[in-house]
Amino acid sequence: MRIKTTLLAFLTLAAVSMPLTAAQAQAQTKIGVVNVARLLQEAPQAQAASQALENEFAARKRDLQNLERDLKAREDKLQKDGATMAEADRRNQEKALRDGQREFARKQNEFMEDLNVRRNEALGQLQRSVLQEVQSYAKTAGLDLVIADALFASPSIDITGQVLSALQAKGRAPAKP
Repeated sequence: MRIKTTLLAFLTLAAVSMPLTAAQAQAQTKIGVVNVARLLQEAPQAQAASQALENEFAARKRDLQNLERDLKAREDKLQKDGATMAEADRRNQEKALRDGQREFARKQNEFMEDLNVRRNEALGQLQRSVLQEVQSYAKTAGLDLVIADALFASPSIDITGQVLSALQAKGRAPAKP
């Protein structure tokens, strides 16, 4: 009987002290929350990457637009003059137009694939940069845990603004060679 009472007393003491231990641990843990989507959208590095992609693909985009205008003009001319053309000439122009449209579609697909590959590379690099900045801020601020994209977070633990400021400061700094 004495063993059961001692065991019951021990379990009761353990159960009562557990919430206290968890509360103490929670009080000592420093937590931060960061909105990753906002960082990826508002960081100057994101805007720089977007502009770099735009510049890299501008010439090909212009060439595609010119090719599309040329094909549209040829199609309009064929529709307008097709009824008065010789049958062989009309068929030759229709075939050339179809070949041009296929070539345009192929070039457009290549352009989109290349753009998507480069966009994904740039996004991956940006994500790594943002992650490094979050980790750096967390270490400097002495945070034990950083949660990304919480459903709700008190403004007192939201570190998005501070990390964004650090990214903006790095975005203004000259790039290291």
